[in-house]
Amino acid sequence: MARKSSRKPGKATKRGGRATPSSKLSPIPAGFRSVTPYLAIDGAARAIEFYKKAFGAKELTRQATPDGKIMNASVKIGDSIVMMSDVFPGSDAKSPNVLGGSPVTLHIYSKDVDGLWQTALSAGARVIMPLDNQFWGERYGQLADPFGHRWSVSMQVKMSREEMDAKQKEAMAVFAQSEHTGFAEQPSQG
Repeated sequence: MARKSSRKPGKATKRGGRATPSSKLSPIPAGFRSVTPYLAIDGAARAIEFYKKAFGAKELTRQATPDGKIMNASVKIGDSIVMMSDVFPGSDAKSPNVLGGSPVTLHIYSKDVDGLWQTALSAGARVIMPLDNQFWGERYGQLADPFGHRWSVSMQVKMSREEMDAKQKEAMAVFAQSEHTGFAEQPSQG
C-alpha cells in the first residue's frame, strides 16, 4: 500500500538537509540563466549609469544602504543579466582597480558592434584592443570601463577565406613574438 504524503502541494520541503523546489516557484528567477556575472565595483551606482549609457543596460533591481552604496543590483544588457555591488570594508571582494586590472572579460554580442563600440567610447570606455575583423570571423574589440572591468564586443561578419587566413597569419606572427600589439596597456585606475 502506498504511503500518503502529509506534505501540502506546492510547498518546498527539506529532505536530508536539501531543499526541494516548490512546483509553483521556479528555483531560478525569471530572466536569469545558469551563470550570471557578479561584479565588485568601487562606485556601483555610477557604474549602473555608465552601463546604461555605454551598453544600453536596463536597471532591474537596486538595494542600497542609507548612504547610497549598492548592496546588490542587477542590470539587463540585451538578453543577459549582470549583477553587482559596491565593495565594502572587511569584504574579500575587491574591485579590479584595487587589484590592478581584471582577469575576467565580459563579452557582448551585438547586431551593430560598430555602433555599440562608439557608444561605449562616448560614455567613457577605454580601448584595450581595437575593434577589427578577426580571423575567426567576427568583428571584435576589447574595452575597459571606468571601474576596471574588461568588456569585449563583437558580431559575426562575412569574411573571405583569404582575409581570414591573412588575419590569422598576422595574429600568429604577433603571438610568436610573445606580445600582442593590438592590446593597449591597462594601467590601474585607483
